[in-house]
Amino acid sequence: MKATGIVRRIDELGRVVIPKEIRRTLRIREGDPLEIFTDREGEVILKKYSPIGEMGEFARQFADSVQRAVGHTVCICDRDVILSIAGGQRKEYMDRAVSHALEVLMNDRQILHTSQPHEMIPIIDHQEDASAFTCQLIVPIITEGEVIGAIIIFDTEPGAVLGDTEMKVAQSTAGFIGKHMET
Repeated sequence: MKATGIVRRIDELGRVVIPKEIRRTLRIREGDPLEIFTDREGEVILKKYSPIGEMGEFARQFADSVQRAVGHTVCICDRDVILSIAGGQRKEYMDRAVSHALEVLMNDRQILHTSQPHEMIPIIDHQEDASAFTCQLIVPIITEGEVIGAIIIFDTEPGAVLGDTEMKVAQSTAGFIGKHMET
């Protein structure tokens, strides 16, 4: 555990403020759920909760199935990191923070479906060149009215195209995961 040197007092309602620097670093936003743990030494541990992150193996299997169906690279992410990838560059993307552009797209509940280089967005933080993609499809996952992540299908092969089939598969996958998270 890393010490920050910051001390906060609990108010009369039992609340404590998490400093802005820590919230920014850990991408904790207003309304984000946090899990609370305690250990035997009396420490209280707050952990950012990711509903999709709890699906680990299920998300991996789902990404593999979708990748086999569409033949392109498939990623599943929550609002913060890539949780699963199938069909390519696993080391480059897995467990990396999603880009600000992807975060904005998800928050705006927008679908991106493009083969135009100028419309491509980076998927992960510090991705130098999104123009390496030849096509890109991003569909937000929504559960109980909240965006919890996205399905991303992309390719870097020249001539690769994402059509209506890939769009329907991505939307169905996002809808299925969203409904699965409600139960």
